[in-house]
Amino acid sequence: MQLDLPGRPHLTYCSNIHAGETWDEIDRSLRHYIPRVKCKVSPHAPMGIGLRLSAIAARELSDPVVRARFKHFLAAQDCYVFTINAFPYGNFHGERVKERVYEPDWRSQERLRFTNQVADILDDIAPPGLGASISTVPGAFRANVTTPADIAAITEGFVRAAAHLETIRRRNGRMLALAIEPEPACFLETTAEAVRFFEDYLYAAPARALFSQLTGRALAVAEADLRQHITLCFDVCHSAVAFEETQAALDTLRSAGIGIGKLQLSAALRATGEAASFERLLGRFDDRIYLHQTVQRQDGLLTRYTDLPDAFAAAQRGDGGAEWRVHCHVPVFLEHFETLASTQNNLREALSLCRAREVSRHLEVETYTWAVLPSGARNGDLGDDIVRELLWVRSELGA
Repeated sequence: MQLDLPGRPHLTYCSNIHAGETWDEIDRSLRHYIPRVKCKVSPHAPMGIGLRLSAIAARELSDPVVRARFKHFLAAQDCYVFTINAFPYGNFHGERVKERVYEPDWRSQERLRFTNQVADILDDIAPPGLGASISTVPGAFRANVTTPADIAAITEGFVRAAAHLETIRRRNGRMLALAIEPEPACFLETTAEAVRFFEDYLYAAPARALFSQLTGRALAVAEADLRQHITLCFDVCHSAVAFEETQAALDTLRSAGIGIGKLQLSAALRATGEAASFERLLGRFDDRIYLHQTVQRQDGLLTRYTDLPDAFAAAQRGDGGAEWRVHCHVPVFLEHFETLASTQNNLREALSLCRAREVSRHLEVETYTWAVLPSGARNGDLGDDIVRELLWVRSELGA
């Protein structure tokens, strides 16, 4: 099975769509949905899976017997895992998540241990020789990073994770990349912030020295190693919420020599109008579960709100109007629905660039909000919705 072919990115959807925190719950969802999706999107070729693991599931899947059963399932279904979403550590469905999704963050040993455990699992379950990726929290929730010591701790955590990935590569040749995912209201929110952090901290002399000390690699090659093991997860929804121009952001990363370990294909909510209409348009998306960071643009100025209720309060005061973008992942195939719109144009721009050059080897559709979206934004059958998203992306890719 030759999977890592030049010019052919791996395409999947992220299994964080499916509720479940234990491995048994995740396994049941995969066994239910994967055969249904594969027969419609990849009936005659291997299909990639974007696996999401919680800390509980990672501990359970670390059992070799449990992992062997999963590998047997993958082989029987002609499927393979090439990426793991290790962003949410704990519960991700059915109860309040909000800012807890970033905890424990990269200042803590718990986040490092969890990520290293996921790396060991991925090394075992991914096909031999295939490069693989792990997406993760962008350091921490911004409000929790208040001192230089916080930034130093985040940097050290990332470098120690990279050192663990290097030990895996030296052991068996497997290249694993950590993909840091910028997100609104986080320590790393925009592409520009990510570039500064990578250049000023992750690839800087102290980080290179620590990596060399941890791995025994020569200081002269430490930066090249770090660039291979620490990359960016570019989520198109997150970038669009920040009002970034997609191609310009991707070109900036390329010019800075920062690899895109994973390109997450997603679209955000978009609404335009007067401030008085804002809550009427978007109130039903305040699901009390996920954090819906909102950015408003008026007369070229951006105003950021940590969550929808903050934006509602500003609108009630009569502040602003024009255009709002909301961190709420909506189906990628929807440009408009009811009285609202999405940032699908940003996604089309990213996929158009993927047709022209290799933006990332790993493409992952990540619409995880099906259970809380209004009925007008979904068909009602999750399996069919997943298939529709993947087929839409393949069409945009010209495949």
